[in-house]
Amino acid sequence: MPSSQGDVPSYLGLSIFTMLCCCLPLGIAAVIYSSQVDNANSSGDINKASQASRTARTLNIVGIVLGVIMLIIIAVLYAVVFSQRK
Repeated sequence: MPSSQGDVPSYLGLSIFTMLCCCLPLGIAAVIYSSQVDNANSSGDINKASQASRTARTLNIVGIVLGVIMLIIIAVLYAVVFSQRK
Protein backbone atom coordinates (compact mmCIF):
# COMPACT_ATOMS: atom_id res chain seq x y z
CA MET A 1 0.00 0.00 0.00
CA PRO A 2 1.67 3.28 -1.06
CA SER A 3 2.00 5.94 1.57
CA SER A 4 0.94 9.51 1.17
CA GLN A 5 3.63 12.15 1.19
CA GLY A 6 4.29 13.58 4.61
CA ASP A 7 4.09 10.37 6.64
CA VAL A 8 7.65 10.79 7.90
CA PRO A 9 8.85 14.27 8.92
CA SER A 10 11.66 15.60 6.76
CA TYR A 11 12.94 18.39 9.07
CA LEU A 12 13.78 20.47 5.98
CA GLY A 13 13.01 23.79 7.66
CA LEU A 14 15.15 22.92 10.65
CA SER A 15 17.90 21.71 8.32
CA ILE A 16 17.94 25.02 6.47
CA PHE A 17 18.04 26.89 9.79
CA THR A 18 20.94 24.72 10.97
CA MET A 19 22.78 25.30 7.71
CA LEU A 20 22.36 29.07 7.74
CA CYS A 21 22.63 29.88 11.44
CA CYS A 22 24.47 27.18 13.34
CA CYS A 23 26.81 24.81 11.54
CA LEU A 24 27.18 24.91 7.77
CA PRO A 25 28.67 21.42 7.13
CA LEU A 26 26.16 19.57 9.30
CA GLY A 27 23.35 21.72 7.93
CA ILE A 28 24.23 20.80 4.36
CA ALA A 29 24.26 17.11 5.27
CA ALA A 30 20.92 17.51 7.05
CA VAL A 31 19.38 19.20 3.98
CA ILE A 32 20.56 16.29 1.84
CA TYR A 33 19.00 13.73 4.18
CA SER A 34 15.82 15.82 4.41
CA SER A 35 15.48 15.72 0.64
CA GLN A 36 16.01 11.95 0.75
CA VAL A 37 13.07 11.75 3.18
CA ASP A 38 10.86 13.63 0.72
CA ASN A 39 11.93 11.36 -2.15
CA ALA A 40 11.38 8.20 -0.11
CA ASN A 41 7.97 9.44 1.09
CA SER A 42 6.85 10.11 -2.44
CA SER A 43 7.98 6.67 -3.62
CA GLY A 44 6.38 4.94 -0.63
CA ASP A 45 9.59 3.62 0.93
CA ILE A 46 8.77 4.14 4.61
CA ASN A 47 11.90 2.38 5.93
CA LYS A 48 14.27 4.54 3.91
CA ALA A 49 12.26 7.66 4.76
CA SER A 50 12.33 7.01 8.50
CA GLN A 51 16.05 6.19 8.47
CA ALA A 52 16.86 9.39 6.56
CA SER A 53 14.53 11.34 8.86
CA ARG A 54 16.32 10.08 11.98
CA THR A 55 19.68 10.97 10.44
CA ALA A 56 18.48 14.46 9.49
CA ARG A 57 17.09 15.01 13.00
CA THR A 58 20.35 13.84 14.60
CA LEU A 59 22.45 16.06 12.34
CA ASN A 60 20.21 19.03 13.15
CA ILE A 61 20.45 18.46 16.89
CA VAL A 62 24.24 18.08 16.77
CA GLY A 63 24.59 21.13 14.51
CA ILE A 64 22.45 23.33 16.74
CA VAL A 65 24.26 22.21 19.89
CA LEU A 66 27.65 22.86 18.28
CA GLY A 67 26.44 26.25 17.07
CA VAL A 68 25.26 27.25 20.54
CA ILE A 69 28.51 26.04 22.11
CA MET A 70 30.51 28.07 19.58
CA LEU A 71 28.42 31.18 20.30
CA ILE A 72 29.04 30.77 24.03
CA ILE A 73 32.79 30.34 23.46
CA ILE A 74 32.90 33.41 21.22
CA ALA A 75 30.94 35.48 23.74
CA VAL A 76 33.27 34.43 26.56
CA LEU A 77 36.35 35.21 24.47
CA TYR A 78 35.02 38.66 23.57
CA ALA A 79 34.20 39.32 27.22
CA VAL A 80 37.71 38.32 28.28
CA VAL A 81 39.37 40.39 25.56
CA PHE A 82 37.30 43.50 26.25
CA SER A 83 37.75 43.20 30.03
CA GLN A 84 41.54 43.11 29.59
CA ARG A 85 41.59 46.25 27.42
CA LYS A 86 40.24 48.50 30.19
